[in-house]
Amino acid sequence: MGDSPAVRFTTPGRFRMTSSAPLSAAPCGLDAALSARGFEALTPIQAAVLEPETVGRDLRITSQTGSGKTVAVGLAVAEDVAAQADAWKKKKGSKGRRAAQPAVLFIAPTRELAQQLGRELTWLYDSLGARVVVVTGGTSIMGERRELSGSPTVVVGTPGRLRDHLEKDAIALDAMTALVLDEADEMLDMGFEEDLDAILAFATGEHRTHLVSATFTGHALRLANRVQPNPLGVEGTPLGEANTDIEHRCIQLPRKERLSAIVNLLLLDPDAKTLIFVRTRNDTTQLSARLADMGFSVLPLSGEMSQRERNEAFRKFKSSTVRVLVATDVAARGLDVQDITRVIHADLPDNGEVLTHRSGRTGRAGRSGQSIMLVGLREKRKAERMLRDAGVDARFVAPPTPAQIEQAGRDRIARQLTGGEEAPSAGSLSLAVQLLEQAAEAGDGPEGVVARLLDRLDYAGPTEAREVATRPVRESRKGREGPDDGGKKKSRRSSAKDDGPFVSYQVSWGSTAGADPRRLLALVCRRGDVSRDQVGQIKVGSRSSRVDISESAAKTFERAVKRPDTGRDKHVKFRRWKAPS
Repeated sequence: MGDSPAVRFTTPGRFRMTSSAPLSAAPCGLDAALSARGFEALTPIQAAVLEPETVGRDLRITSQTGSGKTVAVGLAVAEDVAAQADAWKKKKGSKGRRAAQPAVLFIAPTRELAQQLGRELTWLYDSLGARVVVVTGGTSIMGERRELSGSPTVVVGTPGRLRDHLEKDAIALDAMTALVLDEADEMLDMGFEEDLDAILAFATGEHRTHLVSATFTGHALRLANRVQPNPLGVEGTPLGEANTDIEHRCIQLPRKERLSAIVNLLLLDPDAKTLIFVRTRNDTTQLSARLADMGFSVLPLSGEMSQRERNEAFRKFKSSTVRVLVATDVAARGLDVQDITRVIHADLPDNGEVLTHRSGRTGRAGRSGQSIMLVGLREKRKAERMLRDAGVDARFVAPPTPAQIEQAGRDRIARQLTGGEEAPSAGSLSLAVQLLEQAAEAGDGPEGVVARLLDRLDYAGPTEAREVATRPVRESRKGREGPDDGGKKKSRRSSAKDDGPFVSYQVSWGSTAGADPRRLLALVCRRGDVSRDQVGQIKVGSRSSRVDISESAAKTFERAVKRPDTGRDKHVKFRRWKAPS
């Protein structure tokens, strides 16, 4: 082993695989299952957990997102699964036990990750005759009890729900020979240490404990040292080496231009499946609502949503019914979607590890992808440090311009209409001939016919591209970005970006119904798809109000406010201001 060129020793008790291995190296005949799923070889991390040095050891597994860690852990405990599944086949009466007695217990921090683990392990162990049961919060606990009574070989669950089942004697760990803590660092960050300690107290028999974590430092290292008496660190693909098909870009701009930049990025390729990362649950709902108002196919995803809502969002995103998902970091853990084209970091990740997890959602299964980070004007050093820590080489670029977006739309429609492999139908060809003949009789050329058809096609995207300002701004004393105005407070009209001319609109909301300038501004920006600096004077009347919108944004504003609003302000209507005669 030590002389093998596929293994490089790093520190004592730790080694790193630097090459893949043939599928035949998989234990228990699982090479057939891997081949059926499209695997051609084991990845470095999958090969590493099968090396002779790992036998009988507690593994500390680290590898970059997208490098095959889930299957690697499944292979590491395959012998345990196979042994129990085979024993239960030979022993009658194994079914119908009051308490499940799994050979392997997997613990994951989130429902989504637990469900992903369950799906992966189910197909991996199918040929062994092993049953996999997943238990998580947000589902029927009685339904899970029925599943557990069927003697699963593997149980996967979240800490709180596993603890519930253990304390109610629905699960017993007497027969457990392997325990796996997936995303151990994340579990500790989410405050699950008490639940983990309670679960570990039930695991009194002899077993191996494997931990999967982005890093083993601080809290995660203390936990590992406490629960692993015979540890061996195993590294697969380190940071910066996996997902080499990801193109990393950074766009530096004022925070108030963030929405405009996101809009332009989406318009540059409207069909691309995109995952947008934000910091909080409120950010997911607010940003997804703004984008939906503009016509984008988008849903939020956060940990505070019900399990049914989250499952539905996953399903629609995976099937491409929805093209854009706005998510928090925790909610996106376990997002098993292979064809995500683009990741946009609307808010900076907390550190290089989070950046790696986020970016690893694209560029998977041999596909290329993009990771685009929006960087505030005073965040460049932080972003550069984070990229360096993650081993990522990124370019700072300008946001897409309206001209670039328009050209991209033209190129896209040109590719779709010319030189396609799929031949047009006979009916369409007949209609094309008829159109050209009638155009010729009317003295019109084929160019006019094509141009009118293009006018009917919505190939440019659901909304108009925006001019995105990247000019320097002054930081206020509170750290918020604002125009470099020398510290002088401007009026509502003079703060608008274009500083006139303006178009005035009447709003059917006045002071008697609770309207005030602050609330009106928020409503106008949300409903009208405009930024604060495109809003001029606001005059609140008793029953209706008047608001000025920069002329350059008026077309976008009018289009946006015509869309139905399903929120609490759906009764508020907008129309152009008509001066009293």
